[in-house]
Amino acid sequence: MSHHILVADDDPHIREIICFALEKAGMKTVAVSDGAAALQAIERRAPDLVVLDIGMPEMDGLEVCRRLRHTSDVPVLFLSARDEEIDRVLGLEMGGDDYVTKPFSPRELVARVNVILRRARPAPEQADDRQFSHGRLALVPASHTASFDGKPLVLTSIEFSILKGFLARPAHVLGRETVMANAYAANIHVAGRTVDSHIRNIRAKLAAAGCTDAIETVHGVGFRLGKCGT
Repeated sequence: MSHHILVADDDPHIREIICFALEKAGMKTVAVSDGAAALQAIERRAPDLVVLDIGMPEMDGLEVCRRLRHTSDVPVLFLSARDEEIDRVLGLEMGGDDYVTKPFSPRELVARVNVILRRARPAPEQADDRQFSHGRLALVPASHTASFDGKPLVLTSIEFSILKGFLARPAHVLGRETVMANAYAANIHVAGRTVDSHIRNIRAKLAAAGCTDAIETVHGVGFRLGKCGT
């Protein structure tokens, strides 16, 4: 079954490039030019993923994602015309799964979309029937659910994969490259600041659930799983 992708960007040329690349990869696309139209399209039919431009006029991509997260956990790939950390951090903290900076390689964008889709909905033959627990933190890959002390955690697919990587090796210190290898394809480069943004977001979500010692920083080395309320 083809994946259904919503593309929201106010530049018609960019929309055309993205849709052509995704459709060439076997996906179906719907394109809109502004944030309000994006929310309306999602309400009419929930897509498998949204490619969302941050810099749209009237209602920008960050606001679209903020509103979307009230009702949906659909994966979001942000596009940004500026390679600025604030855009990346805000996008990830609002629930985005990944970002691509303009100008971008259509091939890389398709690769990142495929990574997110695989993380969000693994194929049946790839389903992981293991269950992970550490302290009061629990994670079930098959149902893509996570909880702390019985309280559900709402994680993006990338955050879920990162946390799973820590739970699979709870006694190990993981370097940034290892952390992101748990979430991205090996041929996709991800900046270290993006790693930090994801870790910060996971910590914040766990702290909101009552876990203040989820992931520890080992300075100069990487990160390791904390006690998680043990």
